[in-house]
Amino acid sequence: MKAPLMFSALVLTNGFMFGVHAEDALPIVMMSPVIVNATAPADNARHQVSLEGVSQYHFSDSDIASLPQGDNTPLNEVLLQAPGVVQDGFGQIHVRGNHGNLQYRLNGILIPSGLSGFGQIFDSRMISSMNLLTGALPADYGYDTAGVVDMHTAGAKSDPFGEVSLIMGSRDYFQTGVLANGTRGKLSYNLSASFLTSELGIQNPQGGLNALHDRTGQANGFGLLAYEVNADEQVSFMFGQASNVFQIPNRIGLDPQYNSTLTPANPSSQLNDQQNELNSFQVLSLKSHLSSSVDTQWSLYHRVSRIQYLPDPQLGDLFYTGVSSNITRRNEALGVQNDTHDVINAEHTLSWGLMAQNERFLTDNNSQVFYLNQLNTNNIASSSPATVVSNSNSNSRYLGLYVADQWRFIEHWSMNYGLRFDQVAGLTNANQISPRVNLLYQPDERTSWHVGYANYFTPPANELINTTTVAAYANTTNQSSSGANLTVQAERTQYFDVGVDYRLSSDWNVSWDGYYSYVKNLQDEGQFGNALIYSAFNYSEGVIYGSEWSANYHHDRWSGNVNFSVSRAQAKNVATGQYNFPANELNYIAQNWVYLDHDQRYTLSGSLKYRGQFLTYALDGLFGSGLRSGFANTQNLPAYATLNGSLSHRFRDYHNVEARLTVLNLFDRSYLLRDGTGIGVGAPQYGFRRTILMTMSYPF
Repeated sequence: MKAPLMFSALVLTNGFMFGVHAEDALPIVMMSPVIVNATAPADNARHQVSLEGVSQYHFSDSDIASLPQGDNTPLNEVLLQAPGVVQDGFGQIHVRGNHGNLQYRLNGILIPSGLSGFGQIFDSRMISSMNLLTGALPADYGYDTAGVVDMHTAGAKSDPFGEVSLIMGSRDYFQTGVLANGTRGKLSYNLSASFLTSELGIQNPQGGLNALHDRTGQANGFGLLAYEVNADEQVSFMFGQASNVFQIPNRIGLDPQYNSTLTPANPSSQLNDQQNELNSFQVLSLKSHLSSSVDTQWSLYHRVSRIQYLPDPQLGDLFYTGVSSNITRRNEALGVQNDTHDVINAEHTLSWGLMAQNERFLTDNNSQVFYLNQLNTNNIASSSPATVVSNSNSNSRYLGLYVADQWRFIEHWSMNYGLRFDQVAGLTNANQISPRVNLLYQPDERTSWHVGYANYFTPPANELINTTTVAAYANTTNQSSSGANLTVQAERTQYFDVGVDYRLSSDWNVSWDGYYSYVKNLQDEGQFGNALIYSAFNYSEGVIYGSEWSANYHHDRWSGNVNFSVSRAQAKNVATGQYNFPANELNYIAQNWVYLDHDQRYTLSGSLKYRGQFLTYALDGLFGSGLRSGFANTQNLPAYATLNGSLSHRFRDYHNVEARLTVLNLFDRSYLLRDGTGIGVGAPQYGFRRTILMTMSYPF
């Protein structure tokens, strides 16, 4: 499994496929999913420089509104309509075979990633346009590089708009939201907020119609204030917060592994576990037009993220899993970012920038366990459980520097090449110089070929590094079969990408993209233990490769898109976090290439919309061949398919009110996302059953 050989095979087997056109004259690869006439804000020239030859899947506000849930579609479900994006449990998505590793940017500004949880940090209603960037990213982008979710809000020159929406539906679903955009003199604003409560918190661990103990409450707010100081300078302040509460669904009829004569175990259906999540960020930015050729943007950002897992107060987790852990993880980041570009001449545009960040994190872990000598032969204790406290805190510092040049060296040909330096100091200490290069060939207005190479450096997220002392749990019901718990290492990737986009006609666009990566110290995440909090570990090496096809159509009243992807993600030898694995599984992985738990060979997604005289009809669907399962991920879950639909009408004579009827999982299919087996997989997870929603939206 060597990189040059595998990449050559990828090109030879897939090189005959083709894809969509680069929209308009922008020197970037555009793959608009439904409606192709919307672009990112015109003043964001950085995108025209740094995205040369990068695969970009574009969502306009009309694209999002065309989905069955409209602007109320969760962000992760919007992204599922892009090629190469795979659905997982707990609201997670995987892009091109990676576990997480996504970077989020808002109006070109990096938003540092928060703790992994169930809730969504960003609300789709605030988005004016969004791009998912994948492939060999330019030197501008560091650290989280599986994909860049590049979101934009309405610009200062956009028309004033506001909307209030109310959604009610089955399973006690209630959601309300408000959006307001406008301008007052030199000040422009974008404000949004939403609140949701329902019995659809996280996936049902059993295949029934309704999950037991699955209520959620989710509040989300966002604001952007921008002030035009003069014709050459703009100051802006962004802020956002998401606060979520989730009950942890129960499984019926489980037998306790342990018990006590003092406080006997309650039935598994009566457990009361809960998870609380908080994410907030603030960003202060100054955008300056220094001269006719030089533009720069400085940003100062702050982010706080916290997750708290509260176990069953009656020690149910201890009886059923061997440990009852009250866990709090908190992470706070403060950083500065700069991006500058200088149009040297018609052939060269130079860009450079930096990112410096200090991150402080803490973990409080208060666990109750039984020592093995407290148990009789029937695993029943006659004394109180012991308490093990495992707290830690630390700091990490990140530095990223880059320089790049966009070179239009001959007609129809251009190249974006650059260098990036990244360093992290803290629990993980490492650095890397990373070359990047993308070549774009546009022989005519309908065709764009691109090929790229990137060297990536991805240190582990601090909050995912489990600093638990294995020895503290020796001879307890939470002891590990392996004593090794080495510090998680930075991932280093050699990434290759090639693709072609083609506009068949004014109505049809098609695209193909192929990628291959060889990864050293491949990072993965797993749920080890009863708490639904992920921990990171490394494989010694891994390979991830695949192909993506996309097509979209837009004509008169009809619009639609379809995406198909084939992917493979494999790794070998667990290098860190070994204490989470049983000895037989560790030995097998040391000697064999295994599939990653989130590997899914085939994924198909698409949407269709028809605007009738009275009603608008919308459908979106998703097919997956199944994630991995079983011992060392040697098995495959069954394939599944879901379809969502909606009918909507706008009453133009009644203040433009829109009414929308949405049915999620139209055919009420019960399907498995996880079966409770596989590396780092906890309880089973079934997809949500049929849910009916009624939405009323009032614009103002």
